[in-house]
Amino acid sequence: MIVTVTPNPSIDRTVTLPSALTRGAVHRVTSVTSQAGGKGVNVARALTLAGLDAVAVLPAGANDPLLPALQAAAVTYRAVPTAEPARTNLTVTEPDGTTTKINEPGAELTPATLAALTDAVLEAARDADWLVMSGSLPPGMPDSWYAEVVAQLAGARCRVAVDTSDAPLAALVAGLDRGAPDLIKPNAEELAGVLGQSAQELEDAVAQGDPEPVVHAARRLTDRGIGAVLATLGAAGAVLVDPDGAWLATPPPIVPRSTVGAGDSSLAGYVRAEVGGAAPPERLRMAVAYGSAAAALPGTALPGPAELDLDAVAVSPISPIRASR
Repeated sequence: MIVTVTPNPSIDRTVTLPSALTRGAVHRVTSVTSQAGGKGVNVARALTLAGLDAVAVLPAGANDPLLPALQAAAVTYRAVPTAEPARTNLTVTEPDGTTTKINEPGAELTPATLAALTDAVLEAARDADWLVMSGSLPPGMPDSWYAEVVAQLAGARCRVAVDTSDAPLAALVAGLDRGAPDLIKPNAEELAGVLGQSAQELEDAVAQGDPEPVVHAARRLTDRGIGAVLATLGAAGAVLVDPDGAWLATPPPIVPRSTVGAGDSSLAGYVRAEVGGAAPPERLRMAVAYGSAAAALPGTALPGPAELDLDAVAVSPISPIRASR
């Protein structure tokens, strides 16, 4: 079983424009969709589409519209009761695939709800093969929450993946001496930011065919105990680094329609491949195939297995840089 954790779930409302967004103008949309959202929910949705046993753990009230939205997506969930409904996030997509996101902060969690959520996560982890914790933290949660859960799961049977940014990611890295996840999935900006480097330099290097700066950055984290770093790089693909090697995967050319859920789909693809027994290069291939397929879909749609093109993803080893021991 794969357990996903979404501390700050949402209803994701996506509007599609027939032309480029112009500030201050009146726009008429071509379509509107609403889905249960939040990064961990998206991972659970993608894994459910692939036929895997996935459970989404999240805070939600009994009458929250989020719960019927999860049921409509056939996602199994465990809801920790809260008084406030989930936030609503707005995404605006343009014909060229440009995506503008306007995210609410989320409902504040009380100390009692936070304690109940932590207990629910630790309990669910007992029976899990993977625990995937994703997204921002709502008001009322300490930035260190992901790091604290990882530390409490040190030595547990399940593998742990974390996909977050900003202060929660910085707190996770600062707490690696107490426990390290098996996988993190930063984009270039997140990877550079947590290490005090330039995201533009990392992105420019990969665009020029040199993934080594990304590998060096990721290696600084695997040297400190993180099992693997899956660095997603948008249209340039992704780099996977673990203590034994590094690989670059480039996606097939697509017509981008929406980037909503592309990174979450990549994480789902990696986990799906890993539980299927795939070696690291094939995990990376699956991750990039999922992310590419998601970006080619409209709105908040996520890909199923039939929409993947694994053969079109090129994976190549990068000259090894051994971890410091």
